[in-house]
Amino acid sequence: MVQLIVGNKGKGKTKCLLDKVNSEVKSILGNICYLDKSKKHMYELNNRIRLICVPDFSISNADEFFGFVSGIISQDHDVEQMYFDSFLDIAGLKGKDITPFIEKLKKLSADFGVDFILSVSMDAAELPEGVKDLVSVAL
Repeated sequence: MVQLIVGNKGKGKTKCLLDKVNSEVKSILGNICYLDKSKKHMYELNNRIRLICVPDFSISNADEFFGFVSGIISQDHDVEQMYFDSFLDIAGLKGKDITPFIEKLKKLSADFGVDFILSVSMDAAELPEGVKDLVSVAL
C-alpha cells in the first residue's frame, strides 16, 4: 500500500505523519523506518522507530533513492512500514512527475509487504491523475 499525505508547505503534513507513525508503532509487530531530510524530529518519534537521515547517504536522484529504499527492505525482512517525510526533497523529485516512482513503490509494496506513507509538498489538485487515488490526507 502507498498512501500520500499532501498539502502545500507549512500546512501540517509532518505533524500528521508523526502522529500517524507514533500511533501505528503501538499496534505493529514489525519494524518501522522514518526517512527524513534531517534529524530534527528525532525526539518526537517513538524509540522503536528507526529514523534515517537521507542526506547522510549522499543520495542525489530518484533512482539512487529507490535503490536505497530497496536496500533497507532487503537488509531488514521485518520492515512493515516506511514513512517518507519531505518526499519530493529526499527522493530528488521536486518539480518532476512522481507517477513512475510511485508505481515502483506500489510494486515494492506488493512484493515485500511493506506499506509506504509519504508526505508530499503539493496541493492535491496539482498531483498527477495517476496518484490522486492514493491521497489519504489532503491539507
